[in-house]
Amino acid sequence: MTITPPALPPDGRQSERALAIARGTLRLLRLHDYAGIPEFTLAHGRRADILALGPKGEIWLIEIKSSVQDFRVDQKWQEYLPFCDRFSFAVGPDFPLELIPADVGLIVADKFGAEIIREGEPAALAGARRKAITTEFARVAARRLHALFDADPASFGRAPDEDP
Repeated sequence: MTITPPALPPDGRQSERALAIARGTLRLLRLHDYAGIPEFTLAHGRRADILALGPKGEIWLIEIKSSVQDFRVDQKWQEYLPFCDRFSFAVGPDFPLELIPADVGLIVADKFGAEIIREGEPAALAGARRKAITTEFARVAARRLHALFDADPASFGRAPDEDP
């Protein structure tokens, strides 16, 4: 007998458009042998829209912009750069691409898939930070997988506001 776990419900912070961009981007990452986690909290408290781990341990952070207004009001994206080897924006097909800075990566996505339009300038993380992020990535992924199989938060031994 095969057990099919239920999917985690959306957490309500993202618009339908942002969720579609995330879905397509995560599919693209998988095609490139990256494992991605949406809504990943970094050590400084900011949440990355998607954090992905590559086959050689490289860390790719992707910031989703669902509209021009979303892009213009969000000035925190540079705070993500010290936490990744590679940074990209992911936008929808109708987003004006010329708004995205030329030195960062650019992905165009919809709910079916995505395409890398431009790769950003690579940067190398320090070993200690890479290890810390990779360890937390594994812990978050394991907690979320557990939450798929056991939706009772009381069984997690954690505060209700923590990431499952």
